Amino acid sequence: MEHGFWHERWQRGQIAFHEGTTNRRLSACFHELACAPGSRVFVPLCGKTRDIAWLLGHGYHVVGAELSPLAVEELFRELDVEPAVSDDGRVLHHTDPDLRVHVGDIFDLTADTLGPVDAVYDRAAFVALPPEMRGRYVDHLVRLTGTAPQLLVTMDYDQALMSGPPFSIDEAEVRARYRDTYDIRGVDDAEMAGGLKGVPAREQAWLLEPR
Repeated sequence: MEHGFWHERWQRGQIAFHEGTTNRRLSACFHELACAPGSRVFVPLCGKTRDIAWLLGHGYHVVGAELSPLAVEELFRELDVEPAVSDDGRVLHHTDPDLRVHVGDIFDLTADTLGPVDAVYDRAAFVALPPEMRGRYVDHLVRLTGTAPQLLVTMDYDQALMSGPPFSIDEAEVRARYRDTYDIRGVDDAEMAGGLKGVPAREQAWLLEPR
């Protein structure tokens, strides 16, 4: 997607993709990653997700990546945290002791800048990207995180009834995109209450463990 699309959505408050509460797949399935408290969890395209508050509240350190500065400002404000801000010329960094968010294009983020992570929680990144960008994203994420295990959350619905994002991702695509690097196991699958913008949809969680 073009950067302007996302900046405009945040500026206009057109953020129906933002969940105001903790995602149910996160609270039900995160234990599958077997991350001890204190582990460092990467949340790509994090927006101002309440999932970060859940992760912090359960003792994890969180590092996020987000394109929109407005989203990150709102994230820290809602957490009642005043971050230190620095700029490396490509990406801005908002940091406090337990949370660090890199602001800019995720493809400009390097493994050295990100630092080591123990796990990835992806609820909003893979489903936000059109098909032609997903392969590049998966390759970049693998390099960025050193094939850290992932909890991936996707949505499956009739794409003909609604244009994304979020886009419909079925099991075949999850396996096609990730099978070269990960063993893949479905860990949850449930209908979304009220559907997705009124369209019947299922939300699915996948555990991706490096081969």
